[in-house]
Amino acid sequence: MTVAFRTCPLCEATCGLALEVDEGAHTVTKVRGDADDVFSHGFLCPKGVSIKELHDDPDRVRTPLVKQLDGTFAAATWDEAFAVIADRLPAVVAAGGKDAVAAYIGNPAAHSLAFLLYGKVLLKALGTKNIFSASTVDQYPKQAASALMFGTGTTIAIPDLDRTDYLLCLGANPLASNGSLMTAPDARGRLRAIRARGGRIVVVDPRRSRTAAEADEHLPIRPGTDALLLMAMLQVIFAEGLEALNAADGLVDGLDEVRALAADFPPEAVADATGLDADAIRRVARDFATAPSAVAYGRIGTTTQAFGTTASWLIDVLNVVTGNLDRAGGAMFPLPSAGLPNTKGEPGRGRGARFGRWTSRVRGLGEVFGELPVACLAEEIDTPGDGQVRALITVAGNPVVSTPNSDRLAAALDELDFMVSIDIYVNETTRHADVILPSPSPLEKAHFDFVFQGFAIRNYTNYSPPVLPRPEGMPDEWETVLRLVGVATGQGPDADVAAIDDFVARAAIGKEVGDPYSPWHGRDVEEALAELAPRTGTARLIDLMLRTGPYGLTLTDLEAQPHGIDLGPLEPRLPAVLRTPSGRIELAPPALVADVARLHDALAAAPAGDGDLVLIGRRHLRSNNSWMHNLPMLVRGPERCTLHVHPDDAARLELADGGQATIRSRVGEVTAPVEVTADIRPGVVSLPHGWGHDRDGADMAVARAHAGTNSNVLTDEAAVEPLTGTAVLNGIPVEVAPVAAPAPLAAAG
Repeated sequence: MTVAFRTCPLCEATCGLALEVDEGAHTVTKVRGDADDVFSHGFLCPKGVSIKELHDDPDRVRTPLVKQLDGTFAAATWDEAFAVIADRLPAVVAAGGKDAVAAYIGNPAAHSLAFLLYGKVLLKALGTKNIFSASTVDQYPKQAASALMFGTGTTIAIPDLDRTDYLLCLGANPLASNGSLMTAPDARGRLRAIRARGGRIVVVDPRRSRTAAEADEHLPIRPGTDALLLMAMLQVIFAEGLEALNAADGLVDGLDEVRALAADFPPEAVADATGLDADAIRRVARDFATAPSAVAYGRIGTTTQAFGTTASWLIDVLNVVTGNLDRAGGAMFPLPSAGLPNTKGEPGRGRGARFGRWTSRVRGLGEVFGELPVACLAEEIDTPGDGQVRALITVAGNPVVSTPNSDRLAAALDELDFMVSIDIYVNETTRHADVILPSPSPLEKAHFDFVFQGFAIRNYTNYSPPVLPRPEGMPDEWETVLRLVGVATGQGPDADVAAIDDFVARAAIGKEVGDPYSPWHGRDVEEALAELAPRTGTARLIDLMLRTGPYGLTLTDLEAQPHGIDLGPLEPRLPAVLRTPSGRIELAPPALVADVARLHDALAAAPAGDGDLVLIGRRHLRSNNSWMHNLPMLVRGPERCTLHVHPDDAARLELADGGQATIRSRVGEVTAPVEVTADIRPGVVSLPHGWGHDRDGADMAVARAHAGTNSNVLTDEAAVEPLTGTAVLNGIPVEVAPVAAPAPLAAAG
């Protein structure tokens, strides 16, 4: 029996795990938090404990599956599976061109070294414009606003949670999410520490979430009106002379333009629309601006709404104009060990961001960060014409339960000529695939958090080697991805994966030696490649990125420190962090300024009537991705997929606690059990995201037994945030009615 240490890959918190391993049986016997982890210090949530259940899950796919003529799956060898792919995928391209193939990348891919390091290689090999991901149902509004202001989509200002005196939390529930675009193990402990040191927490949310319950104050805003609240706060700050740029002084363009925009939104003007008292808005604005340090932070509630990008922009405007950008206790920029685009090239200047470089075929929705909005995936499949999508590759995703108008997408997948999925389950999406290629379990592959170290509230680094050996014949995940690259580039099912890997490594080294600001500038490529030997695959690329990163570390350094390396608190990074063409913070990007016209329209619109209802989502600590519902530890306890309804609405609609209700939107209808609670604002109802495990063909026994209701049957693919095409998942107009009890059977007589 030995103890292995690794980072949990199941959510953004990146907690350290201590795993008791029976090496003879190749199994984990116990999971606990790593008390010596430099970042999480022993904290562990139920998701981390469940990693053993995930590894042992009998439903997890362990061998390639190929669909038979009768619609069932049969186990196949890797060679057999790739022979099918090499036969059928190129045929789709030959008939319809490269855009006849689409790719969808799911949220778990952000935790996968294979897709983080080789995913772009695969997508480039496919050559399609039809690339989709979970990011357009989640976070692209925040990344787009950050890119327009600071230069790149990963230059995101993160709350310095451990040093702030005032946290304004909008549409976020870090006690359930463990942080999102804010890597922060033990969010509850860190928030409680703010109050313990005399700080203040204010939560803006239509629902009294777990985080709101811990806060000093909860502002129950109307869904989708956060941008109006933020404009009103800015109006107060400018009108009362409370602005102070501090670290950003001399680096800001557009301050006067923003001041003029905010002047039209005093608290009294937005009070009815937001449902918040004007005096409360004014007080919060003053308190935020005058706190010793403060930070505004927004997440899913602010990004998955009609004003997602505008609200995300205004959060950072608020941080900038109160002097809280790039200072301790404010919003700061992490410096991860493997670097980011804002550590490459000339410090303080770059190309900036461009969106809309191409558009979707049917609706003309614009590209964002090289992707099209997933809200248009179904129509790209089921609408005939030149460029129609006829094949789909999905990677670690379940869009049938996580994207808008799920029923339409499910029907569209049945019309495809070919579909390949890289996944560990036969779920509601992959059941449509012709070939499923499994990945090793999280315990059988290495882990390094490229993404989440870049969003962390403290600089740290940690590398986790595999805990258990891969089963015989199971390739590493990166080898599977590169074998697909071989098929996509015409090399057939037996392409030389090692040669493709060497090509990728040489290209990555070439970028470094060609960058005059890289520590490897001017080196010989072959000499540098030899320095990384004998490592190959993801380990070689990680080593390269560490060696050329801001700390000059090596993978050997990280391997010698299984509990991680603490790189210290966040430090000021202006102006070097900027990658805008001007080398300045663009406080008033034209696209965002233009969108303020919609805010005026929202103010002028008639307020919602007493009988109107809108639907929002919600998050639970035990649920991050839909596949987690197949783990007994994460679904036990009271039913969680319920419709939250305020008592006043329940009385008006004759809904009974524990009874059933029908929820209807423009595009669909579902039934869910009712949970009457004063924790939700009147006029608002809530269903959690990612449930609905009752579709035939999915092979997830535990999830089926806890099927829940798919809220995305109700979300409308026509309702998208105009700047990024992100689906509007919060603030959906719905009608709710009780489900009548069945009439008793007449007595026989």
